[in-house]
Amino acid sequence: MDRPKPEVADVLRRYGEAYRQKHDVTLSTAQRRVMSAIEVCRTAALGGHTEQCDQCGHQRVWYNSCRDRHCPKCQSLARAAWIEDRQTELLDCQYFHVVFTLPEEIAAIAFQNKEVVYGILFRAAAETLSTIAADPKHLGAQIGFFAVLHTWGQNLLHHPHLHCVVSGGGISPHGDRWISCRPGFFLPVRVLSRLFRRLFLKFLEKAFNSGKLRFFSSLQTLHDRQVFLHHLAPVRKQEWVVYAKRPFAGPQQVLDYVGRYTHRVAISNHRLIDIDDGQVQFRWKDYRDNHQQKTMSLSADEFIRRFLLHVLPEGFQRIRYYGFLGNRHRQKKLERCRQLLEMDDQALCAAEPLLDYRDRYEALTGSSLRECPVCHKGSMIPVEVMANPDKRPPIRDTS
Repeated sequence: MDRPKPEVADVLRRYGEAYRQKHDVTLSTAQRRVMSAIEVCRTAALGGHTEQCDQCGHQRVWYNSCRDRHCPKCQSLARAAWIEDRQTELLDCQYFHVVFTLPEEIAAIAFQNKEVVYGILFRAAAETLSTIAADPKHLGAQIGFFAVLHTWGQNLLHHPHLHCVVSGGGISPHGDRWISCRPGFFLPVRVLSRLFRRLFLKFLEKAFNSGKLRFFSSLQTLHDRQVFLHHLAPVRKQEWVVYAKRPFAGPQQVLDYVGRYTHRVAISNHRLIDIDDGQVQFRWKDYRDNHQQKTMSLSADEFIRRFLLHVLPEGFQRIRYYGFLGNRHRQKKLERCRQLLEMDDQALCAAEPLLDYRDRYEALTGSSLRECPVCHKGSMIPVEVMANPDKRPPIRDTS
């Protein structure tokens, strides 16, 4: 018999309590909550329901999901719902994928000041894209884009960066025409990089001056202004990494591709290989070694530590929208974009939303949750609801 595939939840169930006891003082409330949520996900602890086939009588039990945004099991349906919502926002234009990455010296500060510095990362990247695109020397238009925060590398170490999906064109200043990028070319990367660096450091220094940054452990000396400025001096001269990938093949590929990014967590269950003798083994891609697929083995303690590095502050929005996709005027400006692009009525029609999770599951996997898995003739009908013993409300995905 094949051994069941290991999951992040198995690591936390087996070694989580020991980790809590060892690191009790340093664990945040958010990290504790994430650990607890993943440990009980799809177990009797969260309640569930029993279904029975109306033909053969076969029964099965479904336990509820934790719905935490850091849980590897709970992202597929959330991603499907997000993609449905984005379908009607696709325009008949080029789309580009732009990545903004923080230098290591800044990443260390970001880890100790997640909410403030991650917020600065969003703001600096958004202002960079909007400013350069609005400049008549480059495009001279208001573009639309959304940004997704990732804080990890393949080895689970802290590596904050922002994935932005940007329209390859935008609305002219007077709103009377659509201005397209050159085919296959978005905006000059070096110009983006240098403005991003300048804006980010300006906002970071402003946050320091207003007392919003906190430092401890190896960074404690940065409380002194001169030490802080000396720490930043080298990165003021570096070329910051801003990477504009080649344009997507078409609007639909945007969602197919970016859907992988929007609801990704630090590590997915399919990358885990084994959990044994206090060690966790997983696959990773070494980008510095020609993208080679490798295997890494970490102690359970170190694996949990790295996983928890990427727990976001409570309520922090990890997906944000800008330009003509900004929430306030999104529908009105999208309608204007469609008019300027002369998109046909068929393109404007919204797909019928899949409101039921079973419909989304079937669309994702091709398998039906309604059909009996034994006789394949009957339908599975709910016959009993199992209450949540802890009476804890489900955790909302606040992306």
